[in-house]
Amino acid sequence: MVRTGDMTMLKTSIRNAIERITAIREKIAFLGPTLARITLGSIFIGTGWGKLNNIASTVEYFASLHIPAPAFQARLAAGTEFFGGILVLLGLGTRLVVLPMAFTMVVAILTARREAIDGVTTLLGFEEWTYIVMFVWLALAGPGPLSLDALWTRLRKRESSSTATAPKPLLRPEV
Repeated sequence: MVRTGDMTMLKTSIRNAIERITAIREKIAFLGPTLARITLGSIFIGTGWGKLNNIASTVEYFASLHIPAPAFQARLAAGTEFFGGILVLLGLGTRLVVLPMAFTMVVAILTARREAIDGVTTLLGFEEWTYIVMFVWLALAGPGPLSLDALWTRLRKRESSSTATAPKPLLRPEV
């Protein structure tokens, strides 16, 4: 038989453990978006740079996939990946820039990977799908506190609070 005192001690121990775990989780919460941005940014800087530096072969590949206007689309995809990757890495305009990057991955699945899709499991196994999921998460959750977006927000808040508390100059009547 369990005594009431033992049960109370057990509940207290569990509550204390949950509080410690929650405190640790809150302290390291910045890691998720930071690691996602570093990973995605680095990958897409590399793939975009590769496409930009081999644009002729990229255009040829896009043409082989029957993508309309392959020269334009190749440059658009390469630029989106390269410059978007830089912005994601820095965490600048993150919520906005991840949207065209996710769309680029949707197009990649629908063109380059379409024939390999034989079911949901296969689709969910594509790295492009993983990138889409990470982009959607960043669009919803934001880039995290270690980003230029967060720095910009902190600076704007500081500026607005300093102007709100600054004394207003007295109006002098015109003479």
